[in-house]
Amino acid sequence: MARIDDYENARKLAAEKLSAIAFETIVTYSGFDPADGENFYIPFLNRIYIVKYPNFQFQSEDEHEIPVQEQVLLLHYLSGRPQKESSRWIAYREIPGASFYFSAFVKRAIDPLKKVFGKQLKILKHVAHKLNARPIEFGDLGLEFQILPNIAMQIVMWEGDEEFPPEANILFPDNIHEILSPEDIAWLSGMLVYRLIGLKKDNE
Repeated sequence: MARIDDYENARKLAAEKLSAIAFETIVTYSGFDPADGENFYIPFLNRIYIVKYPNFQFQSEDEHEIPVQEQVLLLHYLSGRPQKESSRWIAYREIPGASFYFSAFVKRAIDPLKKVFGKQLKILKHVAHKLNARPIEFGDLGLEFQILPNIAMQIVMWEGDEEFPPEANILFPDNIHEILSPEDIAWLSGMLVYRLIGLKKDNE
């Protein structure tokens, strides 16, 4: 299991790599708008981050503490390149190299999703609206989220009852492995799910 020191080192390495890339190039590749010609304006889930260039220090508009895992993920995304448009949606198992991280993906994302929302799909639909999700015709409840400019994700739920337990799946564009690593994708999935859970708690 990675320690905070590992993520701090990963953050440092990612920032060093990005500092050698022109600001305008990163803007073009990432799809993020420049905040003021020098910094990046990054909407992420229901928060707004300002990321300074070229040292890549993060600041939240609401002064919320930004977990280092989110910083690493977003720096890795900024390091990516735009890919051709995705032609289909795939499950996590279908992502090249994802088998090693599958148990972590289930633990971080699928299990909490089923536990919290498996029998409360109306609540999930309500809180997902706050993340600008759009409905899709899939399962008992299907939702599509534009997480980052080049990355969308879909959550599909089947509601549990007295006979059958709830089921859940998260789908990804088939080119996502060209933008993020399987480990980053597992982290991103968990970040989405736990942000939804946080929104549910805010409404209680």
